[in-house]
Amino acid sequence: MTTNPEPPTYTLDEGEKVATVMIYTANMLIWGEVVTKEAIRVSTWLRTPAIPKYIVVHTANVMTFGSGTPSRPQIFRALHLPSSQVLGFHLKPPARDPLDYDPNEPMRKMEPATALVGPFRYDGLLRMSTHTTLDKFLEVAKETFAPIYEVEITQPSLPSLGVIRAPYVLARSEMVLFSPREV
Repeated sequence: MTTNPEPPTYTLDEGEKVATVMIYTANMLIWGEVVTKEAIRVSTWLRTPAIPKYIVVHTANVMTFGSGTPSRPQIFRALHLPSSQVLGFHLKPPARDPLDYDPNEPMRKMEPATALVGPFRYDGLLRMSTHTTLDKFLEVAKETFAPIYEVEITQPSLPSLGVIRAPYVLARSEMVLFSPREV
């Protein structure tokens, strides 16, 4: 006999949509569904003025990292996460949004970099001027979240978790450690 899953804790209003996301904090990985306006590109949501004070994650799976191995995921029907605690954010693969830039734009480059996000390592590319370095890019960046492209996410102390590949990730610039990376 199978059990029916619990109904969602939300009802979509006209002009709303649901997306499955992955969120990283200082010691947790959270994945589940968020409700946004249809006009919002979910992968860039946290870079817009529409960012809420609390992100409500429906059917939230929460894996806590600390001493030793991570806990088994705890499941919550709805989890209210202060957006100020978000260090990393992306659509759950294989979902993806269209590119947020023109790949033919002149004078831009994709610079290989590593970002340390809580217990996670993001290896990806930062888009910047061809005339700048990672140091200068970070110094002049005004946005709270830095976009990182073509990212491989690992948890170095637990390689058994495998690799998460995401085309676009947001990382909270002031709470993440960045390093240039050789390719």
